[in-house]
Amino acid sequence: MKGSRVLAAVLAALAIAALSLPALPVQAQQLGTIKIATQSPLSGGQAALGEGIKNGAQLALEQLGGPLTRMGFRLELVPFDDQAKPDVGVANARNLVTDPAILLVVGHLNSGVAIPSSEVYKDSMLAMISPANTNPLITDRKLRNVFRIVGRDDVQGVVGAEYAATELKVKTVYILHDKTAYGQGVAEFFRQHAPKVGMRVLGFEGTEEKANFDPIINPIRARNPELVYFGGIYDQAGVFFKQARAKGLRSRFMGPDGMDSSELAKIAGSAIVGMTYSTVAGPTAVYPAAAKFARDYKAKYGKDPEPFAAQAYDAMAIGLAAIQRAVTANGGRRPTREQVTAEVHKTRAFKGLTGTFTFDAKGDPVPATYFVIQIVSGDPTKWGQNRLVKRLDIKPPSGSM
Repeated sequence: MKGSRVLAAVLAALAIAALSLPALPVQAQQLGTIKIATQSPLSGGQAALGEGIKNGAQLALEQLGGPLTRMGFRLELVPFDDQAKPDVGVANARNLVTDPAILLVVGHLNSGVAIPSSEVYKDSMLAMISPANTNPLITDRKLRNVFRIVGRDDVQGVVGAEYAATELKVKTVYILHDKTAYGQGVAEFFRQHAPKVGMRVLGFEGTEEKANFDPIINPIRARNPELVYFGGIYDQAGVFFKQARAKGLRSRFMGPDGMDSSELAKIAGSAIVGMTYSTVAGPTAVYPAAAKFARDYKAKYGKDPEPFAAQAYDAMAIGLAAIQRAVTANGGRRPTREQVTAEVHKTRAFKGLTGTFTFDAKGDPVPATYFVIQIVSGDPTKWGQNRLVKRLDIKPPSGSM
């Protein structure tokens, strides 16, 4: 008992001494972890683009996270595989919002996944900066926490139709889409604008087919359009293009930025040589500031960056800068999600690899850049040699919601 009383007295004295010690400055303390999540398809047919988003974000975190680590924070990337499926993306969103250390999401690839997932982020005011989503509803819902650094399909569809009519001199078009929010959306905008520039729409059809397109190809051949426009993603469109050429369809091919992957060439080969696609993300070579990024990416991952990898780098860079400002405003301590979202909204003239970014009140970039690219080879290793044929800087539509 005596020994216990002595021990208790010693412990009490130590406690009093500890209370009298001066507090360490915030900068000298370990302030915990700040996590940034990515959501993109890391498995399945669209994994090439999804991996690029994750890798671009990771590279930015490693190269640009120094200021936050010097402030005393540990930084961590938390990648989620949304499998390009809305239900999976929503389930991931519900999971990740429970971790208070996650202050930002970089994603998604697919608008149909981003729209419902961002409704989950909204409830905890978790900022989402998209490097790839183009459906107008991404920002037209006016969610305070949602941003994107790329353009919109209500512009991209118009850009494609204008180019087809004025540059390719197309008079008739058959339009296909994949029934997703992204693919059907951009196809609808192409269809709406086509008659305004003198193109006659011979058909408009949605399909979820991935293997046998004969029931679609035969009616298209009978109508003999000058152009077939496919609103969707390369993993489905590539199969269609290859089968259509094999069946003797001679129409030109065109699509939106869902075509922009070397995987399209792997699938379709020579069938796509000469086709054009519009995109909100040009080849890395069109961005002078991204040359070092391309070298660093290849050195780290052993391959050239896929489309949207550089945009993911920029999305992460904007987010890190906002988090850093929020930390400073919060007295050097980890900020809340609301504080981070507020700082993202303040982004003005941020110089990234792929542009200089200012967000409008809805979270759209002002302006956004749109490209038209021509495919020059069916060899996937030559994807980076595709030819830029048009570039446009366009403000978001003022008449949107």
